[in-house]
Amino acid sequence: MDAFFAAVEQRDRPELKGKPVIVGGNPHGRGVVSTASYEARKFGIHSAMPAAEALRRCPHAVFLRPDIEKYSKVSDTIHSILVKYSNFIEWAGIDEAYLDVTANGLGIDDPVLLARMIQQNIKAVTQLTASIGVAPNKFLAKIASDMNKPNGLTTVFPEKIEKFLENLSVRKIPGVGPVTEKDLNKIGVGHIGQLRSVSREELISLFGKWGHSLYERAHGIDDRPVEKEGELKQMGAEETFERDLRDFPSMLSKIQQLSEEVSERLKSHHVKAKTVTLKVKYADFTVITRSHTLPAPVESSDQIAGEIGKLLRGKTEAGTRPIRLLGVSASNFALEDLALAKKMEPDLFSGIDQI
Repeated sequence: MDAFFAAVEQRDRPELKGKPVIVGGNPHGRGVVSTASYEARKFGIHSAMPAAEALRRCPHAVFLRPDIEKYSKVSDTIHSILVKYSNFIEWAGIDEAYLDVTANGLGIDDPVLLARMIQQNIKAVTQLTASIGVAPNKFLAKIASDMNKPNGLTTVFPEKIEKFLENLSVRKIPGVGPVTEKDLNKIGVGHIGQLRSVSREELISLFGKWGHSLYERAHGIDDRPVEKEGELKQMGAEETFERDLRDFPSMLSKIQQLSEEVSERLKSHHVKAKTVTLKVKYADFTVITRSHTLPAPVESSDQIAGEIGKLLRGKTEAGTRPIRLLGVSASNFALEDLALAKKMEPDLFSGIDQI
């Protein structure tokens, strides 16, 4: 989806149309940008940028706190649309999914036609735009989907793969960050076309197993299947604080709030969870996660908060190190509850074999 959070807000609040909208944390604190509208992106604003920097670049931008519950409902609506076109849907986030349409329910052989139909259907139902990449595999489709936003449709034909990748930066390869890019630059590689000239053996010697994947991506190879699953693999909530938390009462209060958000999502989808996970980001940006699997599934906020509190006390350095972020998530959904959810909301769960 295109600038999903910001687009939903502009749709629901007509006075925001045409204005730079930034959804994220407090620009006067240590918040970060979650999503920026295309009007805001003209000022160089992007996701994960400090909100204070976004404010400096665009003082007249409209800053909004995320409404995850609202965005999740829109995501559910989009899912109910996508299942009409394929039973093989793999969610990569609240606003992004891979579809295998080689055997679609409509019996249409043209994937480009299907992509246009999906775009039009999403637009008609949600008044939002989606950009789609049509390609032989997930890696190429992901890159293609980012090529012509917003409302773009980019097709990569098998015989055009090398030309498509030739002049793209190696940073376009998922998993290639600044460190890997710097290491590749040292051997004269800045674009994927240049990476293609490096042997598999050399890349493995430089990057280990990751070198094998780099070699395959450089040649447009990605054998990962579209996994038949739904977005109900994990439900979570997290918050970055304007000031580091240092005392347990404040931390436990936040955990209770986050647990209530997770509990509401579980109840809205008629499922319980067997595993709860705590995410902690310390003041020095070190991130850890701690999980616990329960003997019986839970859904209540008090139960979730109680288990997360135990993890905080026993499995982290909370109290001795200041904390910048806390997150709570639930997963490993109870099969009996999942069966009930499928019965009550069949469109939402269409195509799911197991979770």
